[in-house]
Amino acid sequence: MKLEACAWTDPGPVRDNNEDSYHLDEDNGLFIVADGMGGHAAGEEASRLAVKTLRELLTGEQSDPDETRLDRQVGDPGDALRERLRYAMNQASARVRKESLENLAFAGMGTTVAVLLIEGGQAHVAHVGDSRVYLFRDGMLARLTRDHTVVQQEIDAGRLTPELARTVPHRNYLTQSVGYHGPVEPDTLTRAIEPGDVFLLCSDGVTDPLDDARIATLAREVDAPDLAERLVRDALDRGGEDNITAVVVRISHG
Repeated sequence: MKLEACAWTDPGPVRDNNEDSYHLDEDNGLFIVADGMGGHAAGEEASRLAVKTLRELLTGEQSDPDETRLDRQVGDPGDALRERLRYAMNQASARVRKESLENLAFAGMGTTVAVLLIEGGQAHVAHVGDSRVYLFRDGMLARLTRDHTVVQQEIDAGRLTPELARTVPHRNYLTQSVGYHGPVEPDTLTRAIEPGDVFLLCSDGVTDPLDDARIATLAREVDAPDLAERLVRDALDRGGEDNITAVVVRISHG
């Protein structure tokens, strides 16, 4: 199968700098979105460093892939790959935290991370924070990640509806992030891919102004090569104020 990817990012109308980072690697099937947080320049550094670390570890630029696992006894290939993702996320978190402790300008920085790794006819997803991964298949949109936020915990406990959650002021308070929270427990999953599948990775700059229904509508109306730009522009048109980043990956016959 063939992978075709595109990305679009915008700092938004409020900030001068863009603390989001992303990575597209069609040859290795690796796609990342990271949304940094911290003081001046710290968010940019956190997301940049996390993406760099993940790229090096998951594409074998720095280490033997067979050694980049927390549990080396895992035999199933899918389980082993998800272990590699967990290991890489924790290495990224350690490096971001180390930099934040050694450089006062970066104190307290952290970042969300969403990763899509396509290998062997399967899509492997890992995430920490509230950047999201979606799958658009046969006209239907499915969210593959659950936000690591206080609000999501309230939704899961039945104390808050998803609709009301979009309006509360603390909706972006994270329960996990790469760097700031130290060791992390990323959620991981694996899905078989099919020709025509479209994956979306995005920062909360997209999902704050656009609900899932709007994202699904745009995915139906807009061709995949133009979808990332359209999502970002639509988020801006609907009042988005944060940094906004979208990465779209389409699966086609090779």
